[in-house]
Amino acid sequence: MERDRGSRDERFGVSMVSDVLHQILDSARRSPDHVAVRDADVSLTYGELTEMSGRVAAALTVRGVVTGNRVVLLLQNSIDYVVAAMASMWIGAIFVPLDATDPVQRLASLLRDCQPTLVITNGVMDESSLPEDLASVEFVSVAQLHEEQVDAVGTLPIDERPSYIIYTSGTTGTPKGVVIGSGAFESAVSACSFARGVDAATTTLCVSPFHFDGSFATLFTTLTCGGTLIVRPRESLLFARVFFNTVLAESVTYTGFTPSYLRLLASNPQFDKLRGSALEVIAMGGEALTVSDVEKVWSVAPGVRVFNGYGPTETTITVSQMEVTPTVVSRGVIPIGKPNPGAQFYLVDEGGHPIEDDHVPGELYIGGGQLMNGYWASPALTDKVIRSDVIVGQRVYKTGDIVYRDSAGDFVYVNRADRVIKRGGVRISLLEITDAFCRNGDVNAAASVAFDNGGNLGIVTFVEVTSMTSPAELHRGVGEFLPPTMLPDRICVVESIPLTSSGKTDERRLLSEVGLDPWAPTPTSPKP
Repeated sequence: MERDRGSRDERFGVSMVSDVLHQILDSARRSPDHVAVRDADVSLTYGELTEMSGRVAAALTVRGVVTGNRVVLLLQNSIDYVVAAMASMWIGAIFVPLDATDPVQRLASLLRDCQPTLVITNGVMDESSLPEDLASVEFVSVAQLHEEQVDAVGTLPIDERPSYIIYTSGTTGTPKGVVIGSGAFESAVSACSFARGVDAATTTLCVSPFHFDGSFATLFTTLTCGGTLIVRPRESLLFARVFFNTVLAESVTYTGFTPSYLRLLASNPQFDKLRGSALEVIAMGGEALTVSDVEKVWSVAPGVRVFNGYGPTETTITVSQMEVTPTVVSRGVIPIGKPNPGAQFYLVDEGGHPIEDDHVPGELYIGGGQLMNGYWASPALTDKVIRSDVIVGQRVYKTGDIVYRDSAGDFVYVNRADRVIKRGGVRISLLEITDAFCRNGDVNAAASVAFDNGGNLGIVTFVEVTSMTSPAELHRGVGEFLPPTMLPDRICVVESIPLTSSGKTDERRLLSEVGLDPWAPTPTSPKP
């Protein structure tokens, strides 16, 4: 068995209260008049947030919601979302955040899958547009629930139960509902808040959409620690000026987003506004973080602490994190760090054997207390990725991520197993190609994608530039860092790198806009 070098024994700073809801309620008991959440128009103290969530929870029970039922949150980033999530946990229901901007047919398939008792929404979709077989699904708003005359209901005792279901993006097949238990939820939130120094003095702007579990690393860490959460519509934050204005106006100290969103901010002339802000911490995650990304932050805000977080949805929000320091940057690559307390990392080679040596890439398997309960109503799919036959005595999650451990004991993300391509007998990391382009000072952002090049595997790099730099000049420049075998077949200069609803690079849209098809290897084609 591999040395468990990633685990840590020291305890982290958590409340004696041991689930997310009760930690938020504990914050309310300590400071009922402290502002818990504020949007552009409304501000709720912790006392008011508790009162409102409790009333909504009581109204849910009147409508027949009981422990274990699913409550879909079809809500955009809002105070209503916070209230609805708390109310669901209050009575032991499982909250299921869905993307309100998804096509109706996708939403319909997810509703059929999770079979909710009701859907909490605020008019973001027309229920009549749903297929007839979903006509009986009840839709209700937080305002309606809050206004109902109901008797108060007590919170359930602290116990291990499912807290939420997050559906995967479904880019490689049918979306899967990841069921996360209350213990895993609490462990991840507490580890994030302790590592990043979140406390009652923290003011947080959550950029990521609330249907994306990456948002929980800012949303729930803030509320469990008694800080103030600033909420703005996700759509408005796609305009960089709204982000900068909000950070300054609200004296935001903590925020988090994807590296792709950072590149959007850095390409804006107002990026220098961060120099005079109150920002103390930026938590990055969802995609690989590069040295050039960190240097962009420090060029305008040298005192900001930057964290690199890693965590598949199946291992709850963030399962490892690394504070990026100048010493770390000097290594030339940003590690994902060590696993949170109670989690374990194992590296396995292509033959299924544990890797003992440093600097040897292998597939990452994760064990410990942050593992999902399983995929909703899909035991066969669960058994494919939650394995008991790889590490003796351990139930582990097969991530599909290629990682190595460096000499400092930190883990370094290389790429997805299906993103490390093989061409001409040579293994190629698409991330490494992208990073090489980003070293060019004229490049704001880049994305390297495999495409179908007349039946062969091709590589195209999309580049957002600040000048009239030509593809030929970019090709010559990147040739200083990459061998010929890694140079892309095509370089496309684009006005901007589009993002998905979760803030990641929208590779499918990029390919579509230039008339290219994604690479889909046949059984006889080169594979990762």
